[in-house]
Amino acid sequence: MEHALSPTTLAELRRPRPYPAVSVLTPTHRREPYNAQDRVRLRNAVAEAKKQLETDPEVTRERRVDVAAQLDQALGEVDLTHAEDGLVIFAAPGEHQVWSLGRAVPERVVLSDTFLTRNLVSAQVSERPFWVLSVSADRATLWNGGGGRVTEERTGGFPLTRRNENFDPERLERFGDMPSTFRDEGTRHFLRETDTAMGAVLRDNPRPLYVTGEQAALSCLDEIGDVTRRAVHIPHGGLSHGTPDAVWQAVRPVVDAEDLRTIDTVTKELESARGRKEFVAGVDEVWQNAREARVRLLAVEENYRVTVRDDGGHLVPASSDDRDAREDIIDEIVEQCLETGADVRFVPDGTLADANGIAGVLRY
Repeated sequence: MEHALSPTTLAELRRPRPYPAVSVLTPTHRREPYNAQDRVRLRNAVAEAKKQLETDPEVTRERRVDVAAQLDQALGEVDLTHAEDGLVIFAAPGEHQVWSLGRAVPERVVLSDTFLTRNLVSAQVSERPFWVLSVSADRATLWNGGGGRVTEERTGGFPLTRRNENFDPERLERFGDMPSTFRDEGTRHFLRETDTAMGAVLRDNPRPLYVTGEQAALSCLDEIGDVTRRAVHIPHGGLSHGTPDAVWQAVRPVVDAEDLRTIDTVTKELESARGRKEFVAGVDEVWQNAREARVRLLAVEENYRVTVRDDGGHLVPASSDDRDAREDIIDEIVEQCLETGADVRFVPDGTLADANGIAGVLRY
């Protein structure tokens, strides 16, 4: 199952497909007893997708058989023992994907000529993704972080290992010579290569970067690095060969502190915008301005969800069984704001109590 959504992957998901491109969304649960019905719910959602394929006159028999087979393959790949808060299956002629999301999704089936991506985008932003680069004299490992975890990322050439037959890290450790190692030209060349590789990753998928390593390694990057010099440094050695849990425990306090600073900055910006009359609040007012590309900063409480319908140009509350209900309107707003260049921030529940869970700062 997929977890990390890069800009390149998102662009690929958004490209038009031969009709029908099927999106199946279903909420899932991390713990008992709530997860007991997840498998049944998912099978019912896939069955509903097949039913819609069967009854859609625009779907040829050949494509119906193809996409139904893709749905079955996707269903077989789902691992609900590691379920998060939502699951998305994409299926089209000749292809399928399964995405596990750390954010709840509405239960729905959509047939179109593109996949429904806004829930993936919203989940990715809400997880506040970041990179962790762990360096040593002979190895550099890249970790994909977000949503309270890190996983090793094998992209951009990572993990990088030093190609030097005479390099003996065990000898250096034995003689306590690690600081001088990072004055060695071979080691410095390896770290320059690491910095260059990290720069390429950030160009393709920009996000905050944390770098872990011995203090001597971090000092070396201060001298010779580019993107790594500007990153947040965490003096903690041994993680280039470490486990995901060890890396997360090392970076968690720093990540949490950065999140708190971000929340403080967002609340101050919102308060300042009130005085300039550039402040909007509530789902309808924010939605109106998001459609006009006027939102510069969007703030949303992490678990804020609301079901609405469009009542002649304005959003009004609706029940989930309303045929015109829009259960993922928040995800719609998030994606719309991102597409128009807005900065989107998720904040803890209760932060925006006086704004009904969602607020924005306008460009003009």
